[in-house]
Amino acid sequence: MAEADRMRLRAAALTLHDDEGVRDKPDRKADVFADLGSPVSPLRLRPAAATPSSSSSSAGSAKSPAPGNAAAAAVGRGGSRGNHSGELEGSNPPRPPGHRRSGSGPLIFSGGSSSAGSVGGCSGGGGSTASSPLTNALPTGNICPSGRVAGAAAAPQPPRARPVVLGSGTGHYGHGSIMRGGGGSAGGATPARTSIDAAPLHSNSTRSPASCPAPPPASSAGLQEITRTGNEWYKKGRYGEALRHYDRAVALCPDSAACRGNRAAALIGLGRLAEAFRECEEAVRLDPASGRAHGRLAGLCVRLGMVDKARMHFTLAGSVNPSDHAEWQKLHEVESHQGRCMDARKIGDWKSALREADAAIANGADSCQLLLALRSEALLRLHKLEEADSTITSLLKLDNASLPSIPTKLSGMASDSYVLIVQAQVNMTFGRFDSAVALAEKARLIDRGNSEVEVIVNNVRLVAMARTQGNDLFKAGKFAEASIAYGEGLKYEPSNPVLYCNRAACWSKLGRWVKAVEDCNEALRVQPNYTKALLRRAASYAKLEHWADCVRDYEVLRKDLPGDTEVAESLFRAQVALKTARGEEVSNMKFGGEVEAVTSLEQLRDAIHSPGVSVLYFMATMNQQCSQITPSVDSLCSECPSVNFLKVNVDESPMVARAENVRVVPTFKIYKDGTRVKEMICPSLQVLCYSVRHYAVSSS
Repeated sequence: MAEADRMRLRAAALTLHDDEGVRDKPDRKADVFADLGSPVSPLRLRPAAATPSSSSSSAGSAKSPAPGNAAAAAVGRGGSRGNHSGELEGSNPPRPPGHRRSGSGPLIFSGGSSSAGSVGGCSGGGGSTASSPLTNALPTGNICPSGRVAGAAAAPQPPRARPVVLGSGTGHYGHGSIMRGGGGSAGGATPARTSIDAAPLHSNSTRSPASCPAPPPASSAGLQEITRTGNEWYKKGRYGEALRHYDRAVALCPDSAACRGNRAAALIGLGRLAEAFRECEEAVRLDPASGRAHGRLAGLCVRLGMVDKARMHFTLAGSVNPSDHAEWQKLHEVESHQGRCMDARKIGDWKSALREADAAIANGADSCQLLLALRSEALLRLHKLEEADSTITSLLKLDNASLPSIPTKLSGMASDSYVLIVQAQVNMTFGRFDSAVALAEKARLIDRGNSEVEVIVNNVRLVAMARTQGNDLFKAGKFAEASIAYGEGLKYEPSNPVLYCNRAACWSKLGRWVKAVEDCNEALRVQPNYTKALLRRAASYAKLEHWADCVRDYEVLRKDLPGDTEVAESLFRAQVALKTARGEEVSNMKFGGEVEAVTSLEQLRDAIHSPGVSVLYFMATMNQQCSQITPSVDSLCSECPSVNFLKVNVDESPMVARAENVRVVPTFKIYKDGTRVKEMICPSLQVLCYSVRHYAVSSS
């Protein structure tokens, strides 16, 4: 049998299959984007029983040629210009047959033809066949970077001798030497790396296949089993368990692009995108021709908002028709919406800026700090402060500090500086002045000389200084001077609710209630749910005897602070004052009373015809529904102090129940100024609370 035929049979025997029985082969262009979020295929290792007894020289990468490895593939087909990993083209004359290189051990040149189909690793050079003392042993580099085993052997090549050069040294090395990152061939091809590196080479030494020992079969089987188990966990969505197995695989095979890609996929599933990004970059470095590795990295770049980098890696992934591909379309949408968002920001169209930022995020850039900062700034300018602060909180959770900066500029401001500036402005709005100053100063260090950054940093510092000075004066009882200090801060930040609210406190101390209400109005215009501003405005309304406005503010506060007894009492007193101002009877109104028990018809008539709102609760001691709803009735009594709550035990007072025609418990009847306005039989807690609160508010 011819040498080439023997090598084809040998390569066929070495090819492994995946769990579904489909032959593993290099990624097709159509499959590049098929599964960007899932792990790459398990590593396939060569069974020990099928290992040949000799190691033939390799003229390049053993997997199918990728675009970047075209020259190396040409060598495998019989080209004459390719070289071996770590070898540089030389001008030394060919050695005669039978020549033995000094120090090469058992490596003997016989002058015969070589086989170019052996898998990458500690391969021979020049084209000779080298006998190995290790029979049934795997070469160290038997696993390709993408986790695939080489295919059939190429045609035999004539012998060609070349010097082997490692790094910047000048010595010649024996066949089988592998230089990581190896020198380029004469045709410009990049040599394929192996997943498992050979032992380090030293100067003035030679290597033979015997000096490149293979991992024991048990270790190879263990690596394959670890990867398979990790893939199973990944398919179940148990990314933490999958990562634990992929970590072990990387520890065993740190130079495998497949292992790195698997680990990146698990990290993406866990939301640890910065770590996943570094793993993807390492996988691409280890196997520059892997379309899967480039595709996964490109998809991750889209999520992080790195549109230029994403485009580059999508191109390197080798998509045949990128304009029709979903991932390319996603990239296009992100880039388009981001550009329109920045254009809207330039002209101050904050509604459009918010809409475009949300669209870019929805199209895939959900972890882009720049877009989140644009969204937060738009919300801040639209006075949606809680959402702006929530967006900044999401931004801080990304932990993208170790990632490359996005080169995008906003009005000449670097993107990293802009993100910090927005954080500083949000913090200043919420009164976190020290943090705001620190963030602004950090932005200045990143973007020195930018005029917009300088203006914002100076404003933040001046506002923080004004607030500190005003607080010191307020504590010293110098309320007029404190109001002036707060006013100075408002010159630099006219929409700061904290400064308005602080100045309103000064006006309250000075008895200038109208001025206090005006400043509270400004604070609430910027931040509608600002509790301190509501409290101060309600108190100012009470001083001005604007009882309807006072009750309205206290009712809002009562919902926001249901357990605050001081707010509840203030609301009650404002309600009493409002009824008094309207000329209504308030003699029976009391604050903080418990649910009153009704045992007679006379007591019932008095309760029904009393002014205001009364709630009658008909219940039975042993009834399960009554036992469940009674605590809520007690809470409503405390929450609505202006409402009279009464309860009738139908077992103890059957005459009262018959007078009201009550046959089922629990039953609730609401009376307003002696007229029944609502009756509820076995209501849900939600319906009961809504009804009581509705009539309590309408009675004000």
